[in-house]
Amino acid sequence: MAPRKRPETQKTPEVVVRPKSKRNRSPRELEPEAKKLCVKGPGSSRRFDSGCLWAGLASLQVPPLCSSIVRALHQHKLGTAAWPSLQQGLQQSFLNSLASYRIFQKAAPFDRRATSLAWHPTHPSTLAVGSKGGDILLWNFGIKDKPTFIKGIGAGGSITGLKFNPLNTNQFFTSSMEGTTRLQDLKGNTLRVFASSDTCNVWFCSLDVSVKSRVVVTGDNVGHVILLNTDGKELWNLRMHKKKVTHVALNPCCDWLLATASVDQTVKIWDLRQVRGKSSFLHSLPHRHPVNAAHFSPDGAQLLTTDQKSEIRVYSACRWDCPPSLIPHPHRHFQHLTPIKASWHPRYNLIVVGRYPDPNFKSCSPHELRTIDVFDGSSGKIMYQLYDPESSGIMSLNEFNPMGDTLASVMGYHVLVWSPEDAGTQK
Repeated sequence: MAPRKRPETQKTPEVVVRPKSKRNRSPRELEPEAKKLCVKGPGSSRRFDSGCLWAGLASLQVPPLCSSIVRALHQHKLGTAAWPSLQQGLQQSFLNSLASYRIFQKAAPFDRRATSLAWHPTHPSTLAVGSKGGDILLWNFGIKDKPTFIKGIGAGGSITGLKFNPLNTNQFFTSSMEGTTRLQDLKGNTLRVFASSDTCNVWFCSLDVSVKSRVVVTGDNVGHVILLNTDGKELWNLRMHKKKVTHVALNPCCDWLLATASVDQTVKIWDLRQVRGKSSFLHSLPHRHPVNAAHFSPDGAQLLTTDQKSEIRVYSACRWDCPPSLIPHPHRHFQHLTPIKASWHPRYNLIVVGRYPDPNFKSCSPHELRTIDVFDGSSGKIMYQLYDPESSGIMSLNEFNPMGDTLASVMGYHVLVWSPEDAGTQK
């Protein structure tokens, strides 16, 4: 099929930069407004309750560990301190810094809700955001130039997957309800169509790319997963799930290891070197509800899954058969809401996910806020909650940039960028 050139127009998104003098109220200051929500501490067992922890809790807010980190670095250099203890100190220092995070830029460029988000792998201030109408925003918020806006087809063009090309970062891959998985340049021109359904009843819901193996994997709404090389040659096309494949992910360290998530309430693990049919999976991980996402951790040692109701799971990649760590968390599915997906911090063993308060959730409190929750990936304890009273919607997608110091969030039609207050005003 010959590549098609998508329509391209320029539009000036609404971008708001917050001045340094304007400080948002902290969750502690919002307690009267929230009628002083109850505070519950997480448990220590493998099953625990996230509760309603506030960023201002004395038990979580400890003095910065700068001197401890310097001491730990010195001890590590001398061989008297283990790397895990040093890493834990760095992680705690990062958690302390979250108290200074504020939304310093906003963009509202779409006429339909945002549906996907991807950071540029080498430019820490550049991100791409796709919308339900097929529009794509390429935004370098570190400069004053206008963002690039690529016009989509409108209804039926929803961008379901978005990833920069690791082999050429001036290009990006998209999967969409338009029925294609394609490679485009930064002007929106189609360079190659990797998969096309040629029917309005089948569309693509997810994609991932491997640099080492040079393969592209994409999943559709009827359970098929297609593997192609980066030259566009199809290697196989198999029905691996009974229903929609919501997410595909290649392990960053062992890129022959593939995880697929589906609304058929399973996550399956595959060895790409041994795929022979729908029954050739290595492991099948059943869930109680349909699954929105399955993300490998940056070191490839863990797998993070998000269902469509109230459970986040962390599996150990070396022990798939062992019970996972379960994190109760309200993020139920709603037809007109971009599905909530938990993600990893790129440098620390931390999980970030948006909260959608549910009155039927076990620990729900009256007037519970729609926060961004940060969990420890090892213990499952909630470590911090980010909240901005002027942006109080549901944060469906939340991802840190590759440097790990800037957070991008998707809230309905809006794209939000969080950064430490002092650093944000300098960008």
